[in-house]
Amino acid sequence: MLTLSASLVSSLFGSTGTTSSSTGDAASAILALKAAQSSDAETKGVAQEKKDPVTITALKQFETAIAKAKDVTTALKDPRVLAVLLPALGLQDQADYPGLVQKALLADTSDTKGLLANIDSRFKTAAQTLDLKNKGLAGLTDAKVKAKLTDAYVQYQYQRGLDDKNSGMSDALYFIKNAASQKDVYGILGNAVMRRVVTGALGLPQEMAIQSVETQGRAITSRLKLADLQDSAKVQKLAQRYLMAQASATNGTTGSLLSLFG
Repeated sequence: MLTLSASLVSSLFGSTGTTSSSTGDAASAILALKAAQSSDAETKGVAQEKKDPVTITALKQFETAIAKAKDVTTALKDPRVLAVLLPALGLQDQADYPGLVQKALLADTSDTKGLLANIDSRFKTAAQTLDLKNKGLAGLTDAKVKAKLTDAYVQYQYQRGLDDKNSGMSDALYFIKNAASQKDVYGILGNAVMRRVVTGALGLPQEMAIQSVETQGRAITSRLKLADLQDSAKVQKLAQRYLMAQASATNGTTGSLLSLFG
């Protein structure tokens, strides 16, 4: 039986909560989620974000740092690189663990017993995307890779703006997009964002993270049918429950709307 200490949970699986200073209420959060999924909302939001001076500056500093780096290890130690790379790879909540980030992105993705097999699954996806172990610095300087990272970073900045208005919005959108790919409860527990949304939607306490993985898994499957993650309507409902819980926690209310969802 595997048990994780509280101090390891944060570094291995990411923060158990969002850090947004949002003041949105439960009702506005649901409306905002629907609006964010409209056909042109993202296109317009991303286009506007590309013009933002802060975003432009961050991307220029990223380019400069990559160009000056003597090797991939040096690049991964540069705050200017990590400031863009982590959000672009969906690992923005790992910024406090640069050592872990460096080891994970340079790890062997084929090692079934190595580091990547024992930490947040997002790290393995990121390592496979960049392939830095085999490509080295070229994995970051490649024009196509840089273009994808740039697009992903702008996308992140756009979604962070949504979080500023309604806490957890970017998590909810990520969950909606990736829920169907989760085949077992351990995949949920091994992905910090999926974990946050599912446990938040089910009303499970953050303290659950210090229990054994098996116990956490049973807590989730006793409240959620994994088959529901293949049902888009039920996935939407879970995302809404998560946002309402986030709004209630932010505003210090019980969230009466939550009761309508059972």
